[in-house]
Order: sequence, then structure tokens, then C-alpha cells
Amino acid sequence: MWVLKCDVRKFFVSIDQDVLLRILEKHILDQDILNLLSEIIGSFHTEESKGLPPGNLTSQLLVNVYMNEFDQFMKHQVKAKYYIRHADDFVIFSDNKEQLKTVLLQISAFLEFRLRLKLYPDKVSIQTVASGVDFLGWTHFPDHRVLRTVTKKRAFRNIREKEGGAGNGGVVSRAYEARKCLQVTRED
Repeated sequence: MWVLKCDVRKFFVSIDQDVLLRILEKHILDQDILNLLSEIIGSFHTEESKGLPPGNLTSQLLVNVYMNEFDQFMKHQVKAKYYIRHADDFVIFSDNKEQLKTVLLQISAFLEFRLRLKLYPDKVSIQTVASGVDFLGWTHFPDHRVLRTVTKKRAFRNIREKEGGAGNGGVVSRAYEARKCLQVTRED
């Protein structure tokens, strides 16, 4: 089994606001709502009519509406049987490596011409599932998954920073001690 793994380049700042508004117009008939959404979308941009603010809750919703166009393409045109997407990261599984190479060309063309997005060339790969699929903070294997090392280090760093923070009432410290006890128990 093979997996094609892709990531959209500079996702939130690359969203084309004009394309997004056209997509919204297909689904929303109320002009007042469209005007409000247009104002929200236009309140942020990195260059002319590009981008959504990455931290806004409305951005999370709007990028899913935007990428639904891609999801529909994957389902109806590509007919990808095993396709998973989270925001701008996605994977496609297949028994045929050559088919994934062909699908990659279709994906690149659709993203560029329909949604005006590009893939990160360095973050596109086709590999065997048995070698592990690095996706959403985990490395997934056929029979188990492992937390990505950088994710684990970041989590421990955040715990240490919170332990040192004033006014946490020792909650984080108690959770850390409980985890250490649990690890000792497992080792016995």
C-alpha cells in the first residue's frame, strides 16, 4: 500500500478572497450575510485580495468551505477511495504508485487553476505505508502510531514552561507527577 502525502504552501495567507466569495455566493442567497462575510474576509490581507487571518474562528470555517471544492474534486473527478484531509494537509492511499503520480498532477492543476493554491514541493511524498506516514503530529504505521518526536518535545517544553509559571496552583505540576508515577508503574 502506498500513500501520497501533500501540504498546501502558505495556506491561510494564500486563500484567494475573490474565489472564496464566489464559492460563498453559490451557497448563500442572503445578500446581507454575503456582505457581512465579504467585510470579514476583506478585513485581512497579505497582498491584494489574498489571505485569511490564521487565528480567527471564521477563518477555520471559511477554509473548510474553500477546500470543500477540493474535497468534491477528489471524490467526484479523481474518485479517490481513500482520501483524508485536515485543513491544508491531506493523504491519499492506493495500491498503485503510478496512479498516485498521475493523481498528484491532477491535484496540482486543480489547486493552482481553481483555488489558486500551490503545494509545498518539499512536503509532497509518495511512500509505502509500512515506512510510516507522518500526518497530524503522529507517525502512523499499519498496526500502531507513534507521537512525532518534535511534537513530544514541544509538549514537554510547554509543560515545563507552565510549571514555572506563577499562579498555576500546582495543577500542571500534579499532572506531571501523576504521569511520572504512571510511567514507573508501567515499567514494573
